[in-house]
Amino acid sequence: MFRKKPNIKALAPLRSSDRRKVADQIIAQFQVDVPPKPDDHNPESSQETALIGIGAIRNALLPDNTQSARFTTTVGKDLKQVSGTVYVGAHPGEEQRVLWIKIEDRLIPTVYTLWRNPKLTPLLHTPDVVLQKLRGGADLMTPGLAGPPFSQKATKGSIVAIASLEKPTVPMVVGTCVIDVASLREVQGAKGHAVRGEHWDGDEIWSWTQGGGTGRKAPDEISGWESNNGTDDLEEQMDHVTVDDSDDEPGGGGVAVGLKSQDEHVAVKRNDYVEGEDGKPYEEVKMEDQEFSTKEIDDIFWNAFLYGLHHYRDTNRSDPHHGLEFPINQSAVISSLVLPFLPITKPTQAASLNVKKTSWKNAKKFIKAFDKARLLKSKDRDGGECVVMDVDFEDPAITGFVPYKLPKKETAGGESGGGGGGKAIAAGAPLSDSSVGQKLSKMELFKPKEQLAPLFTSSSASHHDLYLPAELRPIIYSYLELENLISGTNRRLVNLDPVLANAVFDGSSPLDREVLAKGSVPRDALVDRVLKSCSPFYVILRSDETRDEIKAKAGHAPKIHITLETRSGNKVVTKMSGVEAFHVHPQPLADELQKTCASSTSVGQLAGSSPKKPVMEVMVQGPQKDAMIKALEKRGVHRQWIEINDKTKGKKK
Repeated sequence: MFRKKPNIKALAPLRSSDRRKVADQIIAQFQVDVPPKPDDHNPESSQETALIGIGAIRNALLPDNTQSARFTTTVGKDLKQVSGTVYVGAHPGEEQRVLWIKIEDRLIPTVYTLWRNPKLTPLLHTPDVVLQKLRGGADLMTPGLAGPPFSQKATKGSIVAIASLEKPTVPMVVGTCVIDVASLREVQGAKGHAVRGEHWDGDEIWSWTQGGGTGRKAPDEISGWESNNGTDDLEEQMDHVTVDDSDDEPGGGGVAVGLKSQDEHVAVKRNDYVEGEDGKPYEEVKMEDQEFSTKEIDDIFWNAFLYGLHHYRDTNRSDPHHGLEFPINQSAVISSLVLPFLPITKPTQAASLNVKKTSWKNAKKFIKAFDKARLLKSKDRDGGECVVMDVDFEDPAITGFVPYKLPKKETAGGESGGGGGGKAIAAGAPLSDSSVGQKLSKMELFKPKEQLAPLFTSSSASHHDLYLPAELRPIIYSYLELENLISGTNRRLVNLDPVLANAVFDGSSPLDREVLAKGSVPRDALVDRVLKSCSPFYVILRSDETRDEIKAKAGHAPKIHITLETRSGNKVVTKMSGVEAFHVHPQPLADELQKTCASSTSVGQLAGSSPKKPVMEVMVQGPQKDAMIKALEKRGVHRQWIEINDKTKGKKK
């Protein structure tokens, strides 16, 4: 459907009530398991558990930063117009992507949603050679299915995912069953369409980003999509498949799949085939899928906090405060030092592993327990908030802590806290930030204007090309030598001819009039004026890229702007914008700053930026200029490319 680029209008924030309504529609449409209804014997406790569980599921399906926009596109040979709504959101550590597509009242997940939510849809399999055709927009024909048996949910009209036999746990295509696939008992020799492709890895929805980049590469493996059996039998069974570029039926528009000749066909034993639905979710962590007792939850939270302190101590040894900025408010303690280190591996555990399920019941009492154990010092502020004033990083409980295995970053349920741990499933898992460690170089180029064309013609150079200053200089010198314009008495002086007089010195300034009156100009001054009369362009190259590989952009090279300003009296915030031009993704950067600064962060569209090409702004609570600069330098940004505006300093009298 999205082989052609859709017209997506400006994004608008999704209200909390609307987000819950859409998330509940997703849960109902895809029959997602939710916590049971409140228990009559203990209604308050069970209702709280249900609310936490359903909230985690909603956030996993539709993050709380989700935005929506209307779109239109055309499909088919008759270019039928289709309109609907896209839901765009970003999980922690990732940039914004289209997560859901809504056409009429039907919601379709994108591959980004399926990569994070195993078992959301039935999973079908097909050989890789067929999958490549599907990723070009073709429909899947019945003989191309690997099976039976198939998932009982793969009924006519249902949304299904399709993966290759080579990567059976990675959905690459999302489609709609046009037949009852679940009831098929034989696919060899069958004809007709089985699945109509709606969206795939590589189409325009996959590649959409606000920053104008491209889509994210599919992982090699996703825990949770595994099948009960291996794919060897399926691969043997699909040995009969051949692919033809022609349609299976006239006007069918699908991948034609046929049988090999009798001599090539190998008889195979038919036994159990992969259903693609029943597998272990996430990376295996030694943590039983069961209800935890209060004491067990207390131990998990206690160890998670120790893990967080141990991590900051080990990764920031040179810093006296080990990367933390005191005082730390109680919400930052939970979000930055506890949640990232919880070994959550399944959505059902997200409901149990909540601070409200501990014996402390809230963050304040949780912190007070560590104060009582003399691991930290806390203080109550006005309003009843508790803050951490200092931590004893040399306490044996922290120095001798032995980290436990956490879900890997690539799993659909973990978030990196420092060692790759697991935040609440609702938050999801950040992928590694590809901009960390990159090498950047900025190149300023110049395009000559039309009136300078004679200077380049004499050197057999094109005035339509882009040049470095060092490349323009010999071209200008060549013209001067050819036209014999260099002064005989002083080779640093150049005599003006009509071309230079008209193209470079137009007489609009007193200096121009003085040069024209003298009839000569210093050679270096002439080169500078030629450069100023050219149109500026720039490229920012990453690692081993060359300027021939990257399209230059008009104008002067941008800078990253860091602004410190005061809000609500004496509260300082630090804002940063313009990082996209330097191949830096705002969301992973904000996530890193949240951990580094132990402060809350947010990412939003910069006021005044274009909705079509928005510039994102990262905001961090507190004066975090140095932390931002350090994070940017890790990503190859040079200090001179950063412009700082400190509005917190009073005006000089």
